[in-house]
Amino acid sequence: MPESFERGALTEATYLILLSLCEARHGYGVMQHVSDATRGRVNLGAGTLYGAISLLLDKGWIEAAGGDERKKLYRVTRPGMSALEGETARLDELLAIGRETLAGTGLNNESGGRSNGPCPAAGRAGY
Repeated sequence: MPESFERGALTEATYLILLSLCEARHGYGVMQHVSDATRGRVNLGAGTLYGAISLLLDKGWIEAAGGDERKKLYRVTRPGMSALEGETARLDELLAIGRETLAGTGLNNESGGRSNGPCPAAGRAGY
């Protein structure tokens, strides 16, 4: 059973690593791809990346795809793709709920996101 169903959600790092491995890549290539895809917002450390790769290999969600001792290539497997699809559907649902809820609050970018409206967090900093 995919991690998204066992634990409720994939971590952001796991999700981005799996997405990155839809194309065979070595570790440094994954780090670059994730950084590029997130416009520098997420920068994976080597420990995070290789710990996740080890877990993903154990789960059978990725597999070795060639390379050499210094630059092993990895790619997502069918079970990994299934986990990605499940997580993407879960995230789509969350975004739809969030957009629908926020649209119903009457808040918009012009108000700076601060209001005493129906969203309890609306008046707190950062909302």
